[in-house]
Amino acid sequence: MAMPSLFSLDLFHQRLRWMAGRAQPLRVLLTLGSLMAIGSLGGHAEAITPLFLGAIASALAETDDSARGRLRAQAVTLACFAAAAFAVVSWIDHPLLFVPGLALAAFALTMLGAIEPRYKAVGFATLALAIYAMLGIDGGATAPGGTGRLGEALWLLAGAAWYGVFSVAWCTLFPAQPVQAQLAGLFRVLGDYVCFKASLFEPLRGIDMERKRLSLAQLNTQVVAGLNAAKEGIFRRIGSTRAPTGRIVRYRGLYLIAQDVHERATSSHDDYNALADAFFHSDLLYRCQRVLALQGEACRRLAVSIERREPFAADPATGHALAELHSAIDHERAQPLREPRRQALLGSVEAMAWNLAQLERQLAGATEPSARAGRADMGLFDRSPRSAREMVARVRRQFTPRSALFRHALRLAVALVAGYGVMLLIHPVRGYWILLTTLFVCQQAWGDTVSRVGQRVAGTAIGVVAGWALLVLFPQHWAQSLLAVAAGVFFFATRATRYLLATAAVTVLVLMCFNQVGDSDMLMLPRLIDTAIGSLIAALAMLLVLPHWQARRFSDLAAAALRNHAHYLRQIADQYRSGARDDLAYRLARRNAHNADATLSTAVFEMFREPGFVRPRAGTALRFLIQSHALLSYLSALGAHRVALPAPQQLEALRAEAEGAAAALDALASYLEGGPPEAVAEPADLALPQALPQGSDAGDHAARLFRTELALVRQQIEALREQAAQWLQPQPEGAAGN
Repeated sequence: MAMPSLFSLDLFHQRLRWMAGRAQPLRVLLTLGSLMAIGSLGGHAEAITPLFLGAIASALAETDDSARGRLRAQAVTLACFAAAAFAVVSWIDHPLLFVPGLALAAFALTMLGAIEPRYKAVGFATLALAIYAMLGIDGGATAPGGTGRLGEALWLLAGAAWYGVFSVAWCTLFPAQPVQAQLAGLFRVLGDYVCFKASLFEPLRGIDMERKRLSLAQLNTQVVAGLNAAKEGIFRRIGSTRAPTGRIVRYRGLYLIAQDVHERATSSHDDYNALADAFFHSDLLYRCQRVLALQGEACRRLAVSIERREPFAADPATGHALAELHSAIDHERAQPLREPRRQALLGSVEAMAWNLAQLERQLAGATEPSARAGRADMGLFDRSPRSAREMVARVRRQFTPRSALFRHALRLAVALVAGYGVMLLIHPVRGYWILLTTLFVCQQAWGDTVSRVGQRVAGTAIGVVAGWALLVLFPQHWAQSLLAVAAGVFFFATRATRYLLATAAVTVLVLMCFNQVGDSDMLMLPRLIDTAIGSLIAALAMLLVLPHWQARRFSDLAAAALRNHAHYLRQIADQYRSGARDDLAYRLARRNAHNADATLSTAVFEMFREPGFVRPRAGTALRFLIQSHALLSYLSALGAHRVALPAPQQLEALRAEAEGAAAALDALASYLEGGPPEAVAEPADLALPQALPQGSDAGDHAARLFRTELALVRQQIEALREQAAQWLQPQPEGAAGN
């Protein structure tokens, strides 16, 4: 029997996929390894540190893009880096110019984040490189054997450009790999969401349904983030005019399937506690749970097939479970029903079964090479700015104290200037680590900043101890060079998930690099002290400089969520005239509703990480979030069952009811934004539809479902109105902070 070849084509592809899935750490490995080799073999040990720091800054500026887009982004990044480095070289000895320049640069570069995420990354990395330039000058760029200040800046730029070469080359070799990874992650978290949603169908009494809905809202936030990342990745590769080619065609189809699966999985067809009471002695809900759990596992298997680029095959067990569910419904329908409410709830179970069957149809569509699943409109909405004027307009809209980004930009500028002042007072030599720590620790949200303070200090301490031990164990420069490269790779592999370990790794990298020029011992204690000082400055800045507590944002975010829900409802109601059309307008309304819900969810959970004195009504915000997410689930059910209603009179009556509910949501949003209490509809206007005109299709399933879901929507609006009234009650002065 022949042994498999070590260089077989399949094994080669597996290795390529493995490498592509760990893209940035591998790019960092190639970059730092080659830079270390060039610096060591060329006799330029003093250049290794600025080369490494420049490459790290360039990697921090990297965002997902096509090869062409990455090339343009790299050019912009290098231009920003050059301006920052040469400005530091020119002004660092002139505090009257340097201090205001530092503040202005911090503010302006942070405000670039208003344009889109790639500019946010470039702005942050530019600030990091500017501080790296300060460290280089402070570390002895003018010492004997040094390269001089200008040379230090040029080495930084050379390191950044060298990483850019690997970045652009990687995008050229693996153009679709990031989208592949994003889609795999999307279907994996979607599978988690669907499997957790299955737990709501347990016919058990006394379940804390609010807690489950809260967990579901958290999972939904992750799904929405995955959908947004996948969509942006696909759009960057197809643009607004070009037709997709190759694997991107299939990936676009899979993204649209994920959107539809998400809508159907989010749907709620009735109150779960009422269903559990009505069918406590039946296995109907258990059968629904089994189907949904199998579909969640199918999403996870689809994620694996995307990662491995293997064909996806639907599980026949799901079809069998669906058939058993329909059989159980028929059996239940044949039984004598003792009360109208039970019959109505059985109709909701039938609607769930139909929805699950359609969800399975969408997943089965993933087996097609193009993954079109019967869609005619596969367009995507471009959210990126189309001109320089639009970029400026986006930034200008954030120039208000109500903007969280504006406050963060001003806060970071003040923190960096304060750190510079403390550095001059305490130890002006090697004190720029204070600024670097402040930059990395000071985040837009209080909870993230506090979390980073502890992890940064602990990680630096661990890194200093580990670095000292490694220097003792491996005194050879070549060994320390290898350790520096490994530490840099480990930093980028863990910085998004294990910040403490990432901080320890980058501390080891710095110690190894500075030891190449023989001064690492002088760096250990100052590194610890400066990290503690910089972290303290960042925390104080968050507390004292325009703190933007989530309680201040809640009313605006809640109002935005309600308005997007209202628009989504209107789009749904329009499609009951002509039938389901997954056109761009409908998908955009659906995505905006979920985005607004995810933003509200993130703000509410962030609120619970803030000091207690600034969130006296966090419980009310939490209940509002639960009710808002429940409302979205009822709207999703309406969207999942879009069909043309044949009776014109009935259709217009239902559309009028839907418009009334949407108007009530708009009125409630106006109330939350500071409108008069009279803007909120009176309870009489929120009454459930009781006597809609009944035509020849009075018993039609779609019309009955429409009425049921609208009734649930109206109930949620009333519950939201009560929570909004509690939130807007007068508070004790100063209770919500600044």
